Amino acid sequence: MKFENTTYFKTHSTKIEKPYGNFYLLDSFFISEIHEGVHFSWQMIKETMDEIVSYYEKDVKLGYISNRINSYSMNPESWNKVDETYGVIVAGAVVTYNKMTYMNATLEKRFYKKSIKRCTTLNEAINWILNLKELN
Repeated sequence: MKFENTTYFKTHSTKIEKPYGNFYLLDSFFISEIHEGVHFSWQMIKETMDEIVSYYEKDVKLGYISNRINSYSMNPESWNKVDETYGVIVAGAVVTYNKMTYMNATLEKRFYKKSIKRCTTLNEAINWILNLKELN
């Protein structure tokens, strides 16, 4: 399910559109939806994170949801590079819609030092993020 089809989109979010994907900023977390076939490179990640971090107040702590509605690639070590560079993400959720995406999320989970939850629906991911003690 695309985030724009949820009730959260209509009432709680700001949208950032990039040539490689859409990003939705909410009070305590953000959601990415990368376009089909993109290699989500470090340069793209950095450009996006710079904009996201500047949107929120200084020293913010955020949850992150990767809504994998499309097939794309990225270096699984990018999670740690984002953490080392920005230090704002307390935990992440990956919404998977097929077995391959689930396996990729499992691989990323092994690389990342913080918590990554694999979810099968966007609502499950949002509820998990909203209940993180680090964000409440």
